Amino acid sequence: MAPGRSISVTGSRIAGVVSCLPEHVVDNTSFRERFGDKANDIEKMTGVRERRWTDADTTTADLCQRAAETLLERLGWERDSVDALFFVTQTPDYRLPATACALQGRLGLNRQTLAFDVNLGCSGYPYGLWLAMTTAASGAARRVLLLVGDTITKTVDSEDRSTAMLFGDAGTATAIEANADGAAHFILGTDGTGEHQLIISEGAFRSAPVPADDIAGPKADALYMDGGAIFNFTLATVPPLVTATLDRDGGADGFDAFLFHQANAFMLKHLAKKSRLPADKVPMNIDRFGNTSSATIPLLMTTDLATRLRVGPVRLGMFGFGVGFSWGSVDITVGPLACVETIDYR
Repeated sequence: MAPGRSISVTGSRIAGVVSCLPEHVVDNTSFRERFGDKANDIEKMTGVRERRWTDADTTTADLCQRAAETLLERLGWERDSVDALFFVTQTPDYRLPATACALQGRLGLNRQTLAFDVNLGCSGYPYGLWLAMTTAASGAARRVLLLVGDTITKTVDSEDRSTAMLFGDAGTATAIEANADGAAHFILGTDGTGEHQLIISEGAFRSAPVPADDIAGPKADALYMDGGAIFNFTLATVPPLVTATLDRDGGADGFDAFLFHQANAFMLKHLAKKSRLPADKVPMNIDRFGNTSSATIPLLMTTDLATRLRVGPVRLGMFGFGVGFSWGSVDITVGPLACVETIDYR
């Protein structure tokens, strides 16, 4: 079966990327006190040694707003020149109104700006990039702000070992603009039969019971993750997605780096090996920042690839996968970028 819908976009490009991280660094000391020896096993599996957490008053929108303000300043983009703003997150400010509308106002963008939220997590950056690049390439918008991030730690039950040590918080901003030489190829797919495997079952307008055998699992209004089901889904879906992405044009040798959603270190190493990708082309930063949900891929760009993207061009394969179930890949050449950096939220 095909791994997803194959879509080519020409006529737009990435102009810059900024990631914004909370200042508060959380290492594994407190988890060892709480979970004992199990904490060491979890650290070994996930690869997470530290992560950044927001305080109670800071939201994903705050992080993305700060990233966007920095990006606009560095690029010299006038705020009136931004025609669209897309906010990809699963941790919005409110159930309504759309946080994208609030961000349009907070950023001082013009009233003709297209603005709406997209509720996606692990695959959110490939999907958001497709949406933003398509919008710019179509002529509907010359400049687009793609704001992608999550503060998933606000949803986690601190006593649930399967999630408490895994996640971190981050917000990102990507500038997309119309450009005759820009191009990207996407493969996007969905399998909604996995809806209950990674879920917050209460808090909206339908309640779904946490599985009965999950005796030590999270509260009903916290994030539930069936790690085994997620692992099986990933192994069944991602290697064919990688193969289909690489087979379009010459295989792995034609790419400079492969940016995977930072799900956990064990899974990433297994995927790279199964897909026969050179380890030195598969950067990982999950040890420093945890799993930041939709923000992992752009955060990799602004941490581990920043120097290369400034001088570019760099051909990237991007792979997002997880909650939904949903997945997406991008084959894109990026750079040289006038702005690619990571900032702290102060």
